Amino acid sequence: MKKIIAFFILSFYCYTGQAQVLISLVFGDKLNSDKIEFGLDGGLDVSTINGKNGAHSMNGFNLGFYFDFKLKNPAWMINTGVIVKSPMGAKGMPVYSLNDPILDTAFKGGSVRTNLGYFNVPIMMKYQFKNHIYVKAGAQLGLMNKAYDEFTKNVESGDDLELKKKTKEQYHPIDAGLAVGAGYRLMGGNGMNIGIQYYLGLLDILVDDSGPNQTNRAFYLNVGIPIGKGAAAKKRKEKESKNSIQ
Repeated sequence: MKKIIAFFILSFYCYTGQAQVLISLVFGDKLNSDKIEFGLDGGLDVSTINGKNGAHSMNGFNLGFYFDFKLKNPAWMINTGVIVKSPMGAKGMPVYSLNDPILDTAFKGGSVRTNLGYFNVPIMMKYQFKNHIYVKAGAQLGLMNKAYDEFTKNVESGDDLELKKKTKEQYHPIDAGLAVGAGYRLMGGNGMNIGIQYYLGLLDILVDDSGPNQTNRAFYLNVGIPIGKGAAAKKRKEKESKNSIQ
């Protein structure tokens, strides 16, 4: 358990995709046991902001790691982890005033893309059927690490206009909601898993309560790859064999 806690702390400090992959490869076999499965999880996501005027869904890429804590009945597990790279937001909104007449004129008729970055932690109950299909449901908590609006305007005579405005102070640092998912385990239930997951945000993400509530929505299509599971099983087998000889 101490190794798992240390891994969580390291991942929060080294949250880039490259650092996370490296840490996972180093710790992989040490985090796996007959009761715990650890692996990398990543794929595509489609997000939007419910209640935001003119919001359209946008595509992104997510990357994280997962733990499956097996319960007394091995078909039941507690599924958790951290989606370290977890972009959310929406695109296609009309531009708003930047309180600068020159910029307002330049971006008139353009569009705004809202980019929200979170460390998301799903905590779900997971059940795997004998045919290796699994379902899961629970809650998801999010800690915001960045937020900015991206203004764009297509210009026929030259390069498109672009401007980024930091907006983190406009949002609550914590997000929370419900998560459900399903998927399939390959290789007889011991290989990588292919799954889908849906997140329904329940909290208003805006600090300003004067307008309608705005909540996050996200749909994930992910592939989970166990890291170090085979090596950990081999070490356990060698240890059992050594103990039986003694």
